[in-house]
Amino acid sequence: MSACVPARNDQSPRSRRTSSASGLKRPHSPPPPRRGRNRVSGADLSASITVFLIAVPMSLGLAVAMDAPLAAGLVSAAIGGIVAGLLGGTPLQVSGPSAGLTVVTAELIQVYGWRTTCAITIGAGLLQILLGSLKAARSALAVSPAIVHGTLAGIGVAIALAQMHIVLGGAPQSSALDNALSLPAHLAESEPAAPLVGALTIVLLIVWPRLPGRIGASLSRIPAALAAVVVATAVAAAATPGIARVDLPSWRSHALPEMPQGPVAALAAAVFTVMLVASLESLLAAVSVDKLAADRSNAAPKNGSPPPAPVKRSDLDRELRAQGVANTLSGLAGGLAVSGGAVRSSANVRAGAESRASTVLHGVWVLLAAMLLVTALEWIPLAALAALVMVVGIQMVSFAHIRKVHRHREFLVYGATISGVILAGVLEGVAIGIIVAVAVALHRLARTRITVTEQDGRYHVVARGQLTFLAVPRLSRLLGRLPHGVDAVVELDGFFMDHAAYETIQDWYAAQTAMGGRIEFTGRSGGRIAEPASAAHSCCRPWTPWRNHHCHDRSSAPTTAPPAPHTVSKSWPTDPTPSSPHRTGAHRLLNGLSSFQRTTAPLVREELARLAAEGQRPSQLFLTCADSRLVTSMITASGPGDLFTVRNVGNLVPPPDTGSETSNDDSVAAAIEYAVDVLEVESITVCGHSGCGAMQALLGAAPETPRTPLWRWLRHGLPSLERMRSRHHSWARIAGRLPADAVEQLCLTNVVQQLEHLRAHESVARRVAAGTLQLHGMYFHVGEAQAYLLTEGASSGTGPDEVFARVAPGAEWSAEPDSEALLTAPGTTVGA
Repeated sequence: MSACVPARNDQSPRSRRTSSASGLKRPHSPPPPRRGRNRVSGADLSASITVFLIAVPMSLGLAVAMDAPLAAGLVSAAIGGIVAGLLGGTPLQVSGPSAGLTVVTAELIQVYGWRTTCAITIGAGLLQILLGSLKAARSALAVSPAIVHGTLAGIGVAIALAQMHIVLGGAPQSSALDNALSLPAHLAESEPAAPLVGALTIVLLIVWPRLPGRIGASLSRIPAALAAVVVATAVAAAATPGIARVDLPSWRSHALPEMPQGPVAALAAAVFTVMLVASLESLLAAVSVDKLAADRSNAAPKNGSPPPAPVKRSDLDRELRAQGVANTLSGLAGGLAVSGGAVRSSANVRAGAESRASTVLHGVWVLLAAMLLVTALEWIPLAALAALVMVVGIQMVSFAHIRKVHRHREFLVYGATISGVILAGVLEGVAIGIIVAVAVALHRLARTRITVTEQDGRYHVVARGQLTFLAVPRLSRLLGRLPHGVDAVVELDGFFMDHAAYETIQDWYAAQTAMGGRIEFTGRSGGRIAEPASAAHSCCRPWTPWRNHHCHDRSSAPTTAPPAPHTVSKSWPTDPTPSSPHRTGAHRLLNGLSSFQRTTAPLVREELARLAAEGQRPSQLFLTCADSRLVTSMITASGPGDLFTVRNVGNLVPPPDTGSETSNDDSVAAAIEYAVDVLEVESITVCGHSGCGAMQALLGAAPETPRTPLWRWLRHGLPSLERMRSRHHSWARIAGRLPADAVEQLCLTNVVQQLEHLRAHESVARRVAAGTLQLHGMYFHVGEAQAYLLTEGASSGTGPDEVFARVAPGAEWSAEPDSEALLTAPGTTVGA
């Protein structure tokens, strides 16, 4: 849970003045005013131009790569933008010529000719419409990611190899393998003009987004693809007038589809291949666009401007149907196959697009360019377009995906799919990937490691993996070697046990117990499977108190039956051995550390190693009480590196003017200064809690209370006590009810008062005035396990009331007439 408090949804002049006066940055903004249906926002217009400038050279380059009519690339870009943009289920996705189909389309054109290839595109579009109507889009994503990314990476390698020949001034071969083998000969025979233009294009594509300084920041607003092609075109026009350039034929000679001619089975396979690759590319791009849009919506607004409105999650079935309609129309109009493109779509999102208007407008601009800018487009060198597409192909081989599949032990599937696509073809590569994935899954299912060790007369049997009938011979052999009447612990580290394995363990268990043996079954964490379900589920979790951890208190306990088949975590009865009644804190600490090293450390070691290498970058300073019942990481659902936490008795913030060389109060001020100036946290949260002992001590303090170190510290809470008793301040309260008693009243008031102390610190005041730091108040009711957040006006010191809003699961904001912003469940409105 973020400690960030959303802003109010009311847009009254008073609320706007409050926000500007506080100098605080609103972490969430109200939805933008509703526009007329036909109006286009400035952000959409700007984004459409950006994407158009990327799409034109890329569309021409893909047409060159496929050896298709160049006008076909512009046709598919226009239809993809307008049709898929209007009908699609992913508003911010930009569709156009499919980079993933480059190799497939080139082969189809060589085998069947261009007009039959258009008919195949129509068939693929109709099949997409059918699958979208059957709601099969989500099922398509059920394919192993290693196969999907391996397919796209293999296509990317094939694209790069083919375009390398065009960059060298030659022509690509019919297959990726032939292109790789003939590359040395082309290198030796190539003229320098085309390679130099291609190299210039590649260098500009790489360097342009990384230009330093203010000039670089200004130039980076121009898309790198456009800049590279324009500069390469200008250089080629001046230095090499005779270089091969784009040749756009007259629209009167534009070829349209014909009835397909060829073997039915081969044509059906071609239709299926085009549909499969185009659909996977579009659906993966849609999922990526969702993530980019969500990240943009969750990002902090810049320069005080509100973040863009959240975009609805993609309707993948609708998107698949829209892609089918676009492909059908593109094929009918003599265009290339259409799919959603990650490059164009990510550029659209990053350019600030807010709706599908940017996608549709981009298609309109492409259509106008195809009719009006033919002369300008014919100046572009083919080598520059080939270099652009070659870089796109190389980018399809994502090292992030390679690391991910390697981490999940799927690299064999990934490598087999890439190899199959490059050596045999797309459809064959996918089939090889599926076969290898199934073989790997069966191997993992059948692979079981069983070990037996002995220590002090007690045997420890460990079975790692799934216990199926394939593991029964080895399991029976090892269990049979144990002596009769043995004292043993059997650790079952897996999630599946079939009936054959269960009967083997059951028979061995019955024989051992009949001879006086003591058998204990455990899981991987060491917890005994024999414990009751409720205890096994809750008693040894990291967030429960040590005194409830009975799992380590029993030395051993005989069990009455092994776990049931099909699961190794099923509960079963036992005769519990009483736990040790006297356990010191040191023993509990040691057991807690041991449990961490065994169960948690393996899971977080990689993340902690990354944090150790990169250093801490917390986003929030969390200042709360030292009370042992307040577990900050649990109530905020945060992990390592998220919170810079300061804890003291009473969650007190001494004002800066009370510090002196002898007061020993500088520790909190030092932590604040370090968090604000060095770590540059984005927000500070002061968190109080119910039943605070410090607040009880302040309420019950007598004038003759000895001035002990504790009391000298608690004097920083006296302003909170005075504020509560004053008639000049509103009572701090929880929305919807009054405080339960004086202690809760003081706990709430103390949070508000400590926020005022916090604002008095120079570093905090400076960042707040600059709008780069937010201050928040929070109250946690321990008995209810319920969090409350101080509304924004009170948090910023400008609100009339001091109201704490309840945080509900799946919380959203609602605004009430009295301007108290409350956290409510979706679809619910709560009044104060």
